[in-house]
Amino acid sequence: MVGVFEMLQSLRKDKVLCDIELKTDDGTIVFAHKNVLVSASPYFHKMFTNLDECNKNLVNITELDSTVLQLLINYIYTGEILVTKKNVKILLAAANHLQLGYIKSVCAEFLQSQMDPSNCLGIKAFANLHDCMELLSSSEEYIKKQFLEVVKYDEFLSLSSVEVIKLISCDDIAAPIEEKVYECVFKWINHELGFRKDFFPELMEHVRLSLISKQFILENVVDEPLLKNSSKCKDYVIDALNFHLIKSLNPFTNPQTIWSKPRQSGDLRKVILVLGRSESTKNFSINWYDPATNTWRRALDIGKGWLPVHLALIANKFVFGVGSSYTTNSQSVKMLDLYSQTSSWLPLNDMSVGRTNLGVGVLNNCVYAVGGHDGVNGLNSAEVFDVSIQEWRMVSSMSSKRFGVGVGVLNNLLYAVGGYDKSSKQFLKSVECYDPSIDTWKLVAEMSLCRSRVGVGVLEGVMYVIGGWDGSVAHKRVEVYTERSKVWTNIPDMHICRINPAVVVLDGLLYVMGGIDNDSTNLDSLEIYNPKTNTWKLEESSLNYVGLVQINNGVVIDGPPHFKTN
Repeated sequence: MVGVFEMLQSLRKDKVLCDIELKTDDGTIVFAHKNVLVSASPYFHKMFTNLDECNKNLVNITELDSTVLQLLINYIYTGEILVTKKNVKILLAAANHLQLGYIKSVCAEFLQSQMDPSNCLGIKAFANLHDCMELLSSSEEYIKKQFLEVVKYDEFLSLSSVEVIKLISCDDIAAPIEEKVYECVFKWINHELGFRKDFFPELMEHVRLSLISKQFILENVVDEPLLKNSSKCKDYVIDALNFHLIKSLNPFTNPQTIWSKPRQSGDLRKVILVLGRSESTKNFSINWYDPATNTWRRALDIGKGWLPVHLALIANKFVFGVGSSYTTNSQSVKMLDLYSQTSSWLPLNDMSVGRTNLGVGVLNNCVYAVGGHDGVNGLNSAEVFDVSIQEWRMVSSMSSKRFGVGVGVLNNLLYAVGGYDKSSKQFLKSVECYDPSIDTWKLVAEMSLCRSRVGVGVLEGVMYVIGGWDGSVAHKRVEVYTERSKVWTNIPDMHICRINPAVVVLDGLLYVMGGIDNDSTNLDSLEIYNPKTNTWKLEESSLNYVGLVQINNGVVIDGPPHFKTN
């Protein structure tokens, strides 16, 4: 049996019972049935029920091309239409005019699938013109994420000054290096220099010069003629240089101005920053791991002569490198500003005591250095770095000397876990807890195993002590502790025995990376613990992407770093 619409389409082709003729500018006439058009389109419903055309048999449709009108009328009768790169924009515009919502959304989806850095600005403008809100939103997000690629193409050069300002003033464009924003402004200005140079001061107001390196400013900005001819731009440069001067005197100072506020880089996902050693170069480097894609990238090489034993993160932007693997009792501490967009480790004041095999923890934006060995004796002392005065001060000492101590922070208390007491030649299973409000250590429940060089992580109010060494063998045993229970319990073992693994917590999962095994072999694997399923997952050879054979320590940061690799 032939369907109703198939029959109507057949009648339309034969011009049988057609009661309306749609005429375009080129004289083409499209025959149709009013009832069919009214049932499919609010535009035609209004035309044939309320307007003057309701009693007419011929209506001029001057706004649409005849070919497109025929395609859309055929769609109304058949439910079929072919959308191509060539006709998608004119189809969308026509569907919007005739209020054919489904066709409009199909065309918008097609345009979104074709979006790339060379056409996304045009698609955004087109979406805005035709009220395609989802396409407009998706194109805006795409432009922000692909900012560095988008500004390479001619569409960017065709933007108005208002549109350029709207783009570069965004807090979340993916411009991890502000120099690129500065350069794209000059590219846009120079495209039509005679006409556009007057917009320069207004554009420079939205370039965050304080985030540009001092060296770049001195080499590329200070002597720029366009800047020299604008008193407002000169002020921007002076403010930026003053910012760098203040930061050089106190790296933890952060003047709160829009010009010094880091952009969100268009990528808010968290990644894991780690220390690692390259198999090919034998050098250590800072690397980052993205769990969402299970990929590694090298972020920053570390010069010979200094390798921090621990990484610690303060205020979600300052990475502390504490100690050194090249000396047995290093007091060295350096700091890397994740938002400085440079590759410079800034030296800070040394620790009060030289320490090797120490434990490091962060509590209330303060870095604690605990235990270790000074080259002669084991240590029970601890000290804290005070950011406000940039100095270390001693705190109360622990009851035991702890070499290779693990450190964790649980409920605003600092825990020193296990370790080795060299004077008594004993591996420890005791645990001490430090309360900074009263500057006091106290013993808490012991672990079931004596061990040093453990990994420690805290996830959702639970402290995990992982792996370690008892003087005879490496362990894959994992024990957990909560302040409420005040006892240690076992959970399933890891797949691999690990000494000194890096342990980080991200998105409800526990990541255990690297370390060494019973044969003193550096491990290039990681495993992930899911507390909901109480299971471990082993990621084999996950470091091969960057050729790492060792991981020493790690912290979680907001988004991939964008340092200039040496």
